[in-house]
Amino acid sequence: MSQPISTAAVPQPGYARQVLRPRLLHLGCGAFHRAHQAVYAEELANKHGSDWGYVEVSLSDASGSIAALKQQDLLYSVSDMDAQGWHCRVIGVVCQALSLPDDGLAAVLEALAQPDLAIVTLTITEKGYCHLPASGQLQPDHPAILHDLACPWQPQSAPGLLLAGLRLRRQRSLPAFAVLSCDNMPANGAITRQVLWQLAALQGDREMADWVAQQLACPSSMVDCIVPMVSAQTRSHIRALLGGVDDPAGVACEPFRQWVIEDHFPQGRPAWEKVGAQLVADVRPFEEMKLRMLNGSHSFLAYLGYLAGYVHISDCMQDAALLALTRHLMLHEQAVTLEHCPLPAADYAASLLQRFQNPALQHRTWQIAMDGTQKLPQRMLDPIRVHLVRGSRFDCLALGLAAWMCYVSGNDEQGRPIDVRDPLAADIAARLAKCDSAMSQVQALLQLEQVFGTDLPRNAQFVAVLTHDVQLLQQHGAKACIARLCAKIDRAFSQPGYDVAAGLAD
Repeated sequence: MSQPISTAAVPQPGYARQVLRPRLLHLGCGAFHRAHQAVYAEELANKHGSDWGYVEVSLSDASGSIAALKQQDLLYSVSDMDAQGWHCRVIGVVCQALSLPDDGLAAVLEALAQPDLAIVTLTITEKGYCHLPASGQLQPDHPAILHDLACPWQPQSAPGLLLAGLRLRRQRSLPAFAVLSCDNMPANGAITRQVLWQLAALQGDREMADWVAQQLACPSSMVDCIVPMVSAQTRSHIRALLGGVDDPAGVACEPFRQWVIEDHFPQGRPAWEKVGAQLVADVRPFEEMKLRMLNGSHSFLAYLGYLAGYVHISDCMQDAALLALTRHLMLHEQAVTLEHCPLPAADYAASLLQRFQNPALQHRTWQIAMDGTQKLPQRMLDPIRVHLVRGSRFDCLALGLAAWMCYVSGNDEQGRPIDVRDPLAADIAARLAKCDSAMSQVQALLQLEQVFGTDLPRNAQFVAVLTHDVQLLQQHGAKACIARLCAKIDRAFSQPGYDVAAGLAD
């Protein structure tokens, strides 16, 4: 059993924890949430006497974080890490922790029906919404959704659980809580609202669907903080910071945190703005900027970097050519597709590259490469569509997408197996099993309509560029392709009067 976390060398909660009320509930008690949203609540309690406590709920508790919280008085630690060192503190804002397998559905539904509860926050990853990434609509044939259509009161999906909790609140004449998505999706609030409404309608509960449409607030938000997976080495370091106390729920992350929130909470909200969050009327400009410039660059580095043999993002940043391509991608292929960039693009790109170079993070390319089919539409495919309409070039985006196609083939450049983690992994493997060329591989993957839609597979320019890059990666390897494209861009930019919008000459 873990020991209670209490060491004089580490900052402790400076407030009376018994005054906390279960006004926030988080679904998906992963490392990111513990390092991000919970820290904002902690700082509000510490600095401003807030009583907004968190109920933590996990659908599976596969990481054991809920069990760990229960063993250590609902306390855990967060360590900010950079090149200068690690700085640890104890978080005490959790006032209840539940897992569906251990505590049962009834207990979780009662937590969702608590009168004090005003907001449910979500970090369930893109695949947790059981939607089609290309359209944003509910995936009606998703196995968990099929179950929830047949058994609304025994839900297996996150949308099904939320809807069951809302249904119980409606029966008890309680107002709907707001549902605040904190996942990396464009219009994440609109997607959340859409899947909940569609699920209620497909369950045949028209009154509930109307109630969701009329009563449920689903504000969007943009979150940013790099939180690597907790390795054995990280856990050992946390143990040392805590004076020898083990903390299975502890997390380590970069010092940077950002949270931009659409300000629409009918039942009230914490004063997040007092601890650095931005409350705005429209999150979309921040959301698009981050999804394309940060997350898109992360995916670009994840697939190319993994194929090139780089284990961590900071390792990728030591490759001068890959660093230069990432900067080019951010400024000349991603920022230029934004309708409005709320920050100066050059300044934002410089800050991202500096964060990527943080050697303490040890953020694995393999971790970022997970669930590519859920991430690529918003991170790479949407900006590619903009370039296709404009007639501008998208060389880095194309190479990154081609690297994904090579990555999901299941073998690296040395023929070693790749542990491909993706909800469509089995489908992808089946499609690629009979492919014997770059062209057949591209054609097979473009048939994933839920990822690529119907427009991109019909675009001859897109298919040709992608096939060309997959061939180059297969023939020459990632490092050679990175160097080749970097040299090509350098030559183009050295030409007098070069027009970035026109792109590169072949």
